[in-house]
Amino acid sequence: MQSSIKKVLIGAIVFVVSCVVAIVGYMVAGWTVLEAVYMVTITIFGVGFREVRPIDAPSLRVFTMIVIVAGCTSAIYVMGGFVQMIAEGELNRFLGARRMTKGIEKLSNHVIVCGFGRVGRILAEELSKSSQDFLVIDTNQERLQEAETAGMSVLIGDATEEKVLESAGIARARVLATVLPDDAANVFITLTARELNHDVEIIARGEYPSTEKKLLRSGATRVVLPAAIGASRIARLITRPSAEDLLFGSLDQDTLSEDLEQIGLHISDLRVPANSDLCGQALEHISFGTGNRFVVLAVRSRDGTVSRDPPADYQLSPDDTLIVLAQQGVEMRLRQVAEAKEIIYRGVKS
Repeated sequence: MQSSIKKVLIGAIVFVVSCVVAIVGYMVAGWTVLEAVYMVTITIFGVGFREVRPIDAPSLRVFTMIVIVAGCTSAIYVMGGFVQMIAEGELNRFLGARRMTKGIEKLSNHVIVCGFGRVGRILAEELSKSSQDFLVIDTNQERLQEAETAGMSVLIGDATEEKVLESAGIARARVLATVLPDDAANVFITLTARELNHDVEIIARGEYPSTEKKLLRSGATRVVLPAAIGASRIARLITRPSAEDLLFGSLDQDTLSEDLEQIGLHISDLRVPANSDLCGQALEHISFGTGNRFVVLAVRSRDGTVSRDPPADYQLSPDDTLIVLAQQGVEMRLRQVAEAKEIIYRGVKS
C-alpha cells in the first residue's frame, strides 16, 4: 500500500477516534447524545455556532481544546493524503480503476510491452526509435511516469488481469511482449493473452531454460532467455573475439549470430599462425579441403586493419585473422587446417 493511502487511513482512524472520544466525553459531562454530536460537529469544523450548553468548567474547556486540535489536525491530515493520491494517480488504482493516456483506445496493430524494468525499458526505447506504435503496462507508478515523460503510451495495472489486457487493446494488437522478471507471471500473461487473441504474436521472456517449454505450451510464439543469450555472447567474446568485435558490435547485429545458428551456419574467427603454410597464399587458391562450404567475410590484419569482403587475390600474412561463415561442423576442420603447416590447393595436398 502506498504512503499516501496509508496517510489517509491513519488520518481517518485518528479522526474517527477523536470524534468518538469527544462525544463520550461530553456525555460524561451530562450532555445528551444529540447535544454531544452537535457540539463535536461545530467544534471540529469551526462553523462558529454557539455552544449547546455553557462551558464553564475549566476541565471541560481543556477537553474542548483537545477535541479541536485532534479533530482539525486529523482532518487536515486526511485531506493532505487525498490531494497526494490525486496528484500521484493512486486514487484510481485504489478504487480499482485503470488510468489510460490519451489515444490508447485508438491504437491498432500495435505492440504491447508488459513490464518496464531493465529489459522492458530497453525494448521500449528500441521500439520508440523505430517509430512503432506500442503501449507499456506496469504496476509501478514511478517507472511509468518516466516512460510517459519520454512520450510513451502507458497503462497502470497488472498485466495478468484480463481487464488490463483488454484496456490495452489486446484484441487489436499485433505483438505482445511479456518481459517481466517473474517466469510465473510471464506464463500467466501468455495464457491470458492467447485466450483473448488467438492471432497475436507473443514473445515471452524466461529467466530459466526450464521455463521455455512451459511458455511455448502456454501459447508463446517465441521465447527469449536473456541470461542464456548474455552467457553465449560472453563465451563468443572469449572464444571468437575478432568475429564478435567485427560483426556484433551493436544490439541489432548481435541477434544475427543466433539467427544463423538456427539455420546451421556459424561465424568463426581463424587466426593464421606465423608458421602456417597459409601465409603468403591468396584466398582464391585456398579451399581448406571442405568443398568450399564457407565464405570469408573479412580479414583482420595484425595491426588491426580490417578488410571487409576481401578480393580473391588477397594474400594472407602471419597473424591475420579470417572471419569465416561456414556450416556447423566445418568450423573445426577450418581451424585445424589454418593452424597446420600443410595446405590444400583446391583439394590437392602440397
